[in-house]
Amino acid sequence: MFYGVTDIATFILGTIFIVLLPGPNSLYVMSVASRWGVGAGYRGACGIFLGDLILMVLSASGAGSLLKATPALFMVVKYAGAAYLAWVGIGLLRSAIATWRGRVRETGQEPSADVSRPFRTALMISLMNPKAILFFISFFIQFVDPGYPHPELSFIILGVIVQVCSAAYLSILIFGGAYLAQQFRRRRRLSAAATGGVGGLFIGFGAKLANATLS
Repeated sequence: MFYGVTDIATFILGTIFIVLLPGPNSLYVMSVASRWGVGAGYRGACGIFLGDLILMVLSASGAGSLLKATPALFMVVKYAGAAYLAWVGIGLLRSAIATWRGRVRETGQEPSADVSRPFRTALMISLMNPKAILFFISFFIQFVDPGYPHPELSFIILGVIVQVCSAAYLSILIFGGAYLAQQFRRRRRLSAAATGGVGGLFIGFGAKLANATLS
């Protein structure tokens, strides 16, 4: 046992597999990097880091139990999150259509993003998912010794591990997205198709969240 963490090796392995699963967080960061560059990608990643940190703190403080005990609250947060994901997806589809029709700069690049926009959007995408709160509490609790006198230290250690794994994976996606941007720069319709595909996935994520249950 390591500071109240019962099986840290299994937790690290499980976290790596979970982080690698495609989801709205990682797809958004990669799409931002492919459209606006590495700097914008990392601003989006910072939004994800902060959102995950907030969710982990909420989970450790009992927000997951509150959502389980209050189905009406879960439904409100769930549908708000689904609507936001769909809204982001629609925005990406509109951008794809504009690119396809040629309403972008002659260089092939889209207009520069507002400095704070990727951060704000990524933060909202991360936060507007009640299933994430339930996931964090159900996953973390398995690796915390209930008899350890300082469980907050155990949660901090687990949280740091999650953030390090997430940072490594998002960095790969950011630089991969920037590389794709170079390939897309002279292939306007390919860029539009990729952006539209990500937009469609976001709408799908929203629909999936709207149909999510507490079980």
